[in-house]
Amino acid sequence: MGDFIRSLFGGSKPAPAPASNPDSDFPEYESAPSPSPIYSSPSSSPNPTAAAFPEYNTLPTPVPYTKWYRVWERTSPSDFKNEAVIIPFIMLLAAVHIWGRRKNKRKANAWAVAHIPVLEREFASVGFGKSVKEQLGRDSHSDEVPGAGDRDLAAESLMKETTAQEYTTYATGRQNVAFADVRIKLFKRHNPMTLAMETILSFLFESMRAPKENMEITVHAFDGKEKDLVPVKSKAELDAKDSRFKGLQNSGYDACVWAVVHKEQMKGLRDERYDVSLTATKDHKSLPTWTSVMSESAEVTETLLTKELIQCVEKAGEEAFEYLIVTDQPIDKPSKLDEANPRKRVILSLRLPSSLQASAYETTIPLFEYCVRLPDILAATAHFRPEVTRRIKSTREEEVKKLKKAGEGEKAEERRLEAEKKKKEMRDTRLKGLSAEEQRKFLEREREKGQKKQEKRMSRKA
Repeated sequence: MGDFIRSLFGGSKPAPAPASNPDSDFPEYESAPSPSPIYSSPSSSPNPTAAAFPEYNTLPTPVPYTKWYRVWERTSPSDFKNEAVIIPFIMLLAAVHIWGRRKNKRKANAWAVAHIPVLEREFASVGFGKSVKEQLGRDSHSDEVPGAGDRDLAAESLMKETTAQEYTTYATGRQNVAFADVRIKLFKRHNPMTLAMETILSFLFESMRAPKENMEITVHAFDGKEKDLVPVKSKAELDAKDSRFKGLQNSGYDACVWAVVHKEQMKGLRDERYDVSLTATKDHKSLPTWTSVMSESAEVTETLLTKELIQCVEKAGEEAFEYLIVTDQPIDKPSKLDEANPRKRVILSLRLPSSLQASAYETTIPLFEYCVRLPDILAATAHFRPEVTRRIKSTREEEVKKLKKAGEGEKAEERRLEAEKKKKEMRDTRLKGLSAEEQRKFLEREREKGQKKQEKRMSRKA
């Protein structure tokens, strides 16, 4: 009755007592109230450790809210310590790289400016684009020599940058010369760490060549093959070419390997070049003491060592001259018959001066010009006695015989492998058509034959 009256006046019905769990081992903890969190401020904390060490009792300072572009309001210079070290280092590397490339380019242009008159005078086409006179709007047949300022503007078209430390150029259009390649190799100024490592390794190991700056020109001779090498587009051009070459002197000359070499370069050349390894080294009384002659015959030396060449080598000097080579053999030792085909050419290597002025090349230009004209001298004088020619040819024929013998051995090995492959295929095909018992007997017979062959080999060795 009391519950009914309390329900009429808004009274709540008392919650029923929880049923006891007969299986519970801890009935006294079932009705324990859940703990409630206690909030306390750091200032009122009775913890003595917090009072003794207030720095560990502070809450982190919240980052103030700012606009997305106001970086300076939510950062400080101490946040960029790593960047303060890395960015200047990267900027230094970039500055050194740019400086090194620019200096190498200035040095290549200085070489081009000094040699433009020689190349323009000796060849009909120089560089990979228009000639200097065509770029300056002048008549290509005019005898007017471009000024120094004009040559500076045209030098970049003459040279082509293959890498940051290597420049090349090309020239063609000359009697007795098919074409000429020029390669200028400079220091790796854009990468000083690599340059330093190469320099250090060259001191530690003899096989490592020290970095150097040099120029190498390779003049490829026609050798009487003008009709085969000069392209024509029509029959009229072919007839005109035949009539033009009919009255010219034959550009062919006897094959030989001959060189004037700086003594510091001899060992390296013998190790690196196959053609020079065919020669014998001798000093010559007419040449400076710091040079030697590498030749296949004394007659070749007496024919090719002219007074003009001796004067050019002396004028170039010990610091600039490296080697002058007349050759018909490849640089690397041939491993196939196709690689042993003679290709006659003249190679000159000179060290570059440290100066960036074109006037620094005045001592080496005469030797450079002599190298370009050397195919004319060879076509006129390099015709040796039959005894000398036979001796030179015999050396090449011996190398060709070795290559033929090696090629025949390779072909015989290929034939043997092919026969073994076919024999194995026939054996596998035969095995597939046999039953299991027949296959077992076949394999046993093979094993017995193999054992007998092995016993015969052992008896022969004994």
